[in-house]
Amino acid sequence: MPGLPPSLLIDGALARITLRRPRLANRLELEDLRTLRRQLDQINRTPEVRVLLLEAEGKHFCSGFNIHAAPGVDPGALFEALADDWEAARPVTVAAIHGGIYGGATDLALACDFRLGTRACEMFVPAAKLGLHFYRGGMQRYVTRLGLSWAKRVLLACETLDAETMLVSGFLDRLEADASSLDAAVNVLLQNLLGMAPLALLGMKRHLNAIARNTLHEAALRADLDQANASQDLAEGLAAWAAKRSPKFEGR
Repeated sequence: MPGLPPSLLIDGALARITLRRPRLANRLELEDLRTLRRQLDQINRTPEVRVLLLEAEGKHFCSGFNIHAAPGVDPGALFEALADDWEAARPVTVAAIHGGIYGGATDLALACDFRLGTRACEMFVPAAKLGLHFYRGGMQRYVTRLGLSWAKRVLLACETLDAETMLVSGFLDRLEADASSLDAAVNVLLQNLLGMAPLALLGMKRHLNAIARNTLHEAALRADLDQANASQDLAEGLAAWAAKRSPKFEGR
């Protein structure tokens, strides 16, 4: 098949996963879904990684799953498992979106903590036109992140949203003029996130998502609060703030 499977590069605290089937608008094959889940598992088991960037080669970001690739396989269940894993990823996740993003790939992006795009972006979910019932996890992410009205416009009315509308809806956190500006904005965000205190950053990411799903575990939150409050990172952060210098966090 044209193109290559997704690649993973880990550089210290930053991991990058790149979709590499540009001739097919980075359509995901069955093996790509398995590869992405294996890569995410590797990242979750690498404690040094605090930030994960999802990016893609070519004109478009991703055209979703190739539903003809595996007859008899439930594409919704496959994508739900991947997107749920992505939402639960330990690191903070960022999607750098250029060009089109379609079908289940929109949910994969919604599972990320931040989404940045360019004016060439558009999104479209053809599930209802194809007779596919969107899966529970994806519908929940649409409603909790964008609200019920936007979820219905995308999933029921199958509207195509252009870049400006994606920004207004909340699908995009930032909209940049072109790929060069997107790269610069993504790099600024990545460096900002990498400069945060790991215990506070990753703990808050986990509990914010739980609050959005109404599944907050009070004991787990209390444990993370106690750990952060007793951490060397908090002492370092306060000292650096007082001295007007950049803190040096160690995640303990």
